[in-house]
Amino acid sequence: ERGAEIVLVTGRRFTFARPIAAQFSLPLTVIASNGALVKSEDGRTLWRQLLPREQARAVLAAAGPFRERALLLFDREAAGQIVVENLDPRHAPVDGYFERNRAYLLQVERLEDALTEDPIQVLFAGPVAPLRELDELLRRAPCAGAISVTRTEYPQRDFTLLDVLDRGCNKGRALARYAAARGFAREETLAIGDNWNDREMLEFAGLAVVMGNSDAELRQAGWALTASNDEDGVALALEKFLLSA
Repeated sequence: ERGAEIVLVTGRRFTFARPIAAQFSLPLTVIASNGALVKSEDGRTLWRQLLPREQARAVLAAAGPFRERALLLFDREAAGQIVVENLDPRHAPVDGYFERNRAYLLQVERLEDALTEDPIQVLFAGPVAPLRELDELLRRAPCAGAISVTRTEYPQRDFTLLDVLDRGCNKGRALARYAAARGFAREETLAIGDNWNDREMLEFAGLAVVMGNSDAELRQAGWALTASNDEDGVALALEKFLLSA
């Protein structure tokens, strides 16, 4: 009734986000994989920004001792979405990840051999401290100017996801492109986030709202603050800044 559109912007794969989008009783666009894929709820690709395969190879070469934690993600329908060398659960992005995603997994001897097409990204997962070290390593690597590195941290779980994407690829850039295509000004955009991979999106939005469970540094960045995930923070933010406006 107010002419607003809802866009689900996530670092997760589209396959993971799609069932969540389907729970809404209105058409929904999904910006997945930290801005690399933009799809309609029914799976139609609006646009995508893939990581050139030569840069993916360069990232794997630059990762050094952290390479064993790498996965490749592809824009595919089923098997081969997630390509791994090592199925050791300790190298999975989250507990039970390999088991839950068995239908999408492809195991290979060398990730480089799977790069017959451009992937969405190279993904690394592991404890916070070593993944911060890898973050710094990749930002100094010879390929640094051709990639984007996005970090999602969960300190309370000592767990980090490090997404390596094409240069300039992030949630903020994808949301800006979508808003422009739909005729919305930046000032008409509200974004809600809770982690470091949301930073560019929050910086773009005319009104940025940070969840109460976010990292303390994000909560102190001067953006509006709402309650935590467990306290219906998103619903409260929409009620305050959209429905009651």
